[in-house]
Amino acid sequence: MHESEQQPDVVVAAKVASEIEANLIVAALVEHGIEARAVGGLTSGFRTEAPGKVRVLVRAEDAADAAAVIDAVLVAAAEIDWSQIDVGEMED
Repeated sequence: MHESEQQPDVVVAAKVASEIEANLIVAALVEHGIEARAVGGLTSGFRTEAPGKVRVLVRAEDAADAAAVIDAVLVAAAEIDWSQIDVGEMED
């Protein structure tokens, strides 16, 4: 394999329980210019003794930036006061 054909080193930036959560993290990373991918979604929903986690992968060179973005997203999510959010009425 030629050097130009080698894949970049990737690292796990996050491990989460659901594919939805992983996709939200991937979207936030992409919005900040960090290429990311969620893997493991097929096994995350298994109802077994050891359910899988969905991993969010980024290039090793982007790991520090990805960690900062993920931390910022988690802080922002924790600060949402859902009692002040109008989510509409439940349909019958």
